[in-house]
Order: sequence, then structure tokens, then C-alpha cells
Amino acid sequence: MLGEYLHYGLLVGLAIALLFAAFTDIRRRQIDNWLNAIIVLVAPLYWWASGLDLWPGVALQLGVAIGAFAILAGLFALKMMGGGDVKLLTALALWIPPMPFLQLLIVMALVGGLLTIVFGAWHVMRRQRDRLAIPYGVAIAIGGLWVLGTNLLPAASKAAGLG
Repeated sequence: MLGEYLHYGLLVGLAIALLFAAFTDIRRRQIDNWLNAIIVLVAPLYWWASGLDLWPGVALQLGVAIGAFAILAGLFALKMMGGGDVKLLTALALWIPPMPFLQLLIVMALVGGLLTIVFGAWHVMRRQRDRLAIPYGVAIAIGGLWVLGTNLLPAASKAAGLG
């Protein structure tokens, strides 16, 4: 029972971390390394609380994270994505199973496109086209919160007898 509450508490902690990442990205256009490090370092505790087996569970999470990092690092090299965004998505890949992670990417892309249109229009109206910087951490956080709310938290609260 304690493991179920720990599982639920860790997911709530991840949601808070995502909100913090979005806030700092809006404010400073930066996602702090210490925040990404905490998300990565707490992932094994989440795996344990979730009852994830080393094979194939943990191995699959690590594989998705490595694959995500490889693709996203390429986008970073092409200057299509920020470093903090790459690190945050890679850290989230350690927590979120493959199919919900794909959902996160889809929601993130849709929200990111909307943010780009809104921020682009705002900068054009203010005649600051050269300063356009999209806080993509907001899109990542919304995608992550979507997946937590639709896939992970309901299952955790049901397992803990809370829902």
C-alpha cells in the first residue's frame, strides 16, 4: 500500500516539476539543469514504486529515453530545439511508457504549433520579428500533464483506492 501512495506522490511531484519548467521557460526562456536532473534521478524510485520489472520494463524505458535523446539531440544540432527542451523530454521518457510518450509528443507538437502562431503574431504586431523565442517548455509541460492526467494518475489513484 505504501508503494501505491509513493507512486501517486511521485506522479504529483512530476506534475509540479512540469509546471515549474513551464513557468521558468516563460519567464527566462530556460529550463534549469537541476530540475531535469531531479526528474532523471527520481525515475528509478518511480520504477520501483510502479513495480516495473528490469526486463522488459526498465529496459524499455531506458531504450525510449536513449532513442528520444538521439533524435532530439539531432534537432538541437540543427537549432530546431533548445537544450533544456531536449533534456526535459529525455527525462520524461524515463517516466512515461512508450505509447503515452507518443501521445505526449503529439499534444506537445499541437500546443507548440499554437504557441508559435500566437508568439509569432505578437512579435509581428510589436515589430520584433528578430527576437522571436518560443517557450517550448510550456508545450512539453502541457503534453506531459495531459499524459499524466489521462494515463498515469487515474491508474495510480485507482490502485491506491483513491478513485
